[in-house]
Amino acid sequence: MAAMRRHGYKGAFEMAATVDYLFGYDATAGVMADWMYEQLTERYVLDPENRKFMAESNPWALHGMAERLLEAAGRGMWAQPQPDTLDGLRQVLLETEGDLEG
Repeated sequence: MAAMRRHGYKGAFEMAATVDYLFGYDATAGVMADWMYEQLTERYVLDPENRKFMAESNPWALHGMAERLLEAAGRGMWAQPQPDTLDGLRQVLLETEGDLEG
């Protein structure tokens, strides 16, 4: 993660692309277990250091990751997400929407 953060906007973009790729793989092949979604969310979106980096470097990427992970839960691909994890994702989505529209 630290290596990606050194690349600023592009590093944040690549993190978001990773989430998109994993979502696509799971949608087509069913390869993601719930614990993988939990870890991905915790490390990429909810981790305070990474979240701050994403918000400063590429808030659109942070918004997209939260949106994609919530979509995985909504589609049942992430079958049993922890309620506090979903709440955290929703909070990030709302905050980034406000920042991007503001």
